[in-house]
Amino acid sequence: MSAVAWIAVGSLAAWVWLLLGQGFFWRTDQRLPRREAPEHWPSVAIVVPARDEADMLPVSLPSLLAQDYPGSAEIFLVDDCSKDGTGDVARALSVRYGGLPVTVVSPGEPEPGWTGKLWAVRHGISLARAREPEFLLLTDADIAHEPDSLRGLVAAAVTGGFDLVSQMARLRVSSVWERLVVPAFVYFFSQLYPFRWVNRAGARTAAAAGGCVLLRTGAADRARVPESIRQAVIDDVSLARAVQRSGGRIWLGLAERVDSVRPYPWLADLWRMVSRSAYAQLRHSPPLLLGTVLGLALVYLAPPVTLVAGLLSGAPVAAWAGGVAWAVMAGTYMPMLGYYRQSLWLAPLLPFTAVLYLLMTVDSAVQHHRGRGAAWKGRTYARPEAAPDR
Repeated sequence: MSAVAWIAVGSLAAWVWLLLGQGFFWRTDQRLPRREAPEHWPSVAIVVPARDEADMLPVSLPSLLAQDYPGSAEIFLVDDCSKDGTGDVARALSVRYGGLPVTVVSPGEPEPGWTGKLWAVRHGISLARAREPEFLLLTDADIAHEPDSLRGLVAAAVTGGFDLVSQMARLRVSSVWERLVVPAFVYFFSQLYPFRWVNRAGARTAAAAGGCVLLRTGAADRARVPESIRQAVIDDVSLARAVQRSGGRIWLGLAERVDSVRPYPWLADLWRMVSRSAYAQLRHSPPLLLGTVLGLALVYLAPPVTLVAGLLSGAPVAAWAGGVAWAVMAGTYMPMLGYYRQSLWLAPLLPFTAVLYLLMTVDSAVQHHRGRGAAWKGRTYARPEAAPDR
């Protein structure tokens, strides 16, 4: 066989493995378990780190204030050195809407060795500990919750015996670029961290979605959270790993009642979102970057390229293998498009979207080596070192 045919066959073999051997990552059936109400509804402290979120809070914070929760719950919003009046907006919304009590604090700039978000989370948790909550809900300032969201999270954690329950918030898909890129973002994430693998007892795979994490306070203490992960750029996965290493059981799934309200209308917006942490995902390793680029090329680019090359050159093996690989790829993407209520005709465009992600990842590495890595809202974490143990 020709080299093109071998590449096509290799890509098809990779897709057969991904289809059957990667935890059925492409299925979207990992949803929050429906549980009966526990006999006792534990107390919950809701910690919301917020930096320059004055535009998002009017959409997200009222949804937290309106939580229909039978137990005791309180919100701690940590204003992370905002310049747009985030703290004042939060206080005004609390007065306007009522509901759960809100405490707004401003801890100042993070100490060396901390990322801004985790510094804010640290202060929120410290403040919440005075109330001795049984659970902590860590949620971002751009996340909106349906009124029964907290009730469902706590019921799942208590009756299921989980120390951490996390939901991947449904991201906004309104603009053309959001429709093209956002479902693929969640698809790629689930491919890296198959939810079924995360959720099984004794799992070795750990992951969480930072926008919505319900965490037992005792589990946070055992895992020394957030101190043990204080330099993590990808804080949600690091949090899940810390909880798992300390003996905790975790659960991760797709959300039905939790939504991200942050818009990413243009490609540049999505590019910044992905590239700020893509190289950190690869542990800032050039060999891992090279392997990722080659892997993405084989898995996502080779099928359409070898199909076209095989048809043009009259190579039936290359055309057949490339075409079948492309069809399998598109088929595994359809459930995620269905979850996002998008046209299934977008499925064959996944190779194009994969090229965008490949370029975002390379750009993330370039920015890192230029000293501008992980830039977000005026802060840059160019070369984070491993956080020393205390």
